[in-house]
Amino acid sequence: MSIKKKKKLTPVQQEYQKFAQEREPKRPILFNCVKAFFVGGFICTLGQGIQMFFIKYFHFSQEAAANPTVAVIIIITVLLTGFGVFDHIAQFAGAGTVIPITGFANTMASAAIEHRTEGFVLGVGGNMFKLSGPVIVYGVFSAFVVSLLVISLRALGVM
Repeated sequence: MSIKKKKKLTPVQQEYQKFAQEREPKRPILFNCVKAFFVGGFICTLGQGIQMFFIKYFHFSQEAAANPTVAVIIIITVLLTGFGVFDHIAQFAGAGTVIPITGFANTMASAAIEHRTEGFVLGVGGNMFKLSGPVIVYGVFSAFVVSLLVISLRALGVM
């Protein structure tokens, strides 16, 4: 709570805030960071393994193997979300599962599952992009701004 809000509280409310703060369990921040690091690292290692699979067995180049790797990770995440397993992983790992690909796939799949009773068009289609829509908008806008900068720098001869 901010200092301004604390000053506006009555003495009884301030006393309660102090009481609650003393009894609030301390969060194991370092342990949570370690869990997030290892789970996020495992997800990235899994992605690297899938990419190496495509390179070795399908003779893809490293660039060509990137797209099917992302598709496989998205499919795995959506399946785990559908079976309710991804929620348990996210509960354990915290921020470790917020790697853009898995986090985005989980967000879209969760919204689709939650609103499926409302029908495919208005339920799934209408609500699937409520959470992930801003990510798409800002991602596209950021890519546009970066491309304008690159084009401008190349026109000036800097790059």
